[in-house]
Amino acid sequence: MENRKVLVGMSGGVDSAAAALLLRKAGWEPVGGTLRLYDNEDVGESAEGTCCSLEAVESARNAARRLGIDHYVFNFTGPFRRCVIDDFVRSYREGRTPNPCIQCNRTVKFEALLRRAEDLGIEQIATGHYARVDYDAALGRWRLLRGKDGRKDQSYVLYPLSQKILSRLLLPVGAYDKPAIRALAASAGFDSAGKPDSQDICFVPDGDYAGFLQRYGGVELVPGNFVDGAGHVLGQHRGLPCYTTGQRRGLGVSADRPLYVLRKDESRNEVVLGGEEELYSRTVRAKDFNWVSLPAQTGPLAVTARTRYSQGEASGVLYPEADGAVRMEFDAPQRAVTAGQSLVCYLGELVVGGGVIVPSP
Repeated sequence: MENRKVLVGMSGGVDSAAAALLLRKAGWEPVGGTLRLYDNEDVGESAEGTCCSLEAVESARNAARRLGIDHYVFNFTGPFRRCVIDDFVRSYREGRTPNPCIQCNRTVKFEALLRRAEDLGIEQIATGHYARVDYDAALGRWRLLRGKDGRKDQSYVLYPLSQKILSRLLLPVGAYDKPAIRALAASAGFDSAGKPDSQDICFVPDGDYAGFLQRYGGVELVPGNFVDGAGHVLGQHRGLPCYTTGQRRGLGVSADRPLYVLRKDESRNEVVLGGEEELYSRTVRAKDFNWVSLPAQTGPLAVTARTRYSQGEASGVLYPEADGAVRMEFDAPQRAVTAGQSLVCYLGELVVGGGVIVPSP
């Protein structure tokens, strides 16, 4: 008899609870699994109420109880600290602006779920992400697709997934929009049905990245100069981790035009400022590109792409380069391309792949 059990990653939010409900309705036997990824005392009490917090664990447990399914809590605080939080601190030290959700998906979350599923004799895993997976028999590959709800589509943060993970992954909420998922959760009596969507990094819920870097990572904020492109001093900055490419607010510099952060110079401890027009670039390079849905390409490929989660797509041509890197030549210049964020490419609904943006030479 086919094994119909599936381990559902239940974060305590509405989407993962609804995923478990949808799977049960479809004839699966869901088992709830919540990953405990950090300790509140490590990252601050303000983290309570976010995914993976003690409050979230209890919400996931309550949803599992209402569904009448087993629920487990798995401790992965060590791997999360090493692979995600420490990487976050290291990236900021080196002048990059990382996306820790992508790093978590790449190094911890899905591998952890699959490992625990195998320990329990379960073949499939599932999450509440707004994306879809299917199999292309002609290519002999599993494919990652956008979620049906374009406003909530989360395929951008899933591009690092491997063929092994995709072959075992179910994404039941990807075929629905958010209002339908909330209505489903409310009808089931889940306490997460009315919870607002999280907007910040789970372990920095107050958005004070500089404060977290000081408190957790021991990062010293060393003041330095704001300069223009010619090196003229415009004022004093509070420390490089306080700024990111494209930032305008909070600079404290008087000028006859709006100024934006163009880049950070680690060697000189300088933040380079300039006008809006200087923020745009047509060429973007990315390292460690994961061809998630297609075999690795050897020639140019016309695609659309995003250079950060909140940014719209733009068309251009993707050029594979040596050592797993790619170069994207956009048809129109893109605003505030930031090292450490990800370039994610699409062909219609298909996620071609993605990689981490590096500074252009």
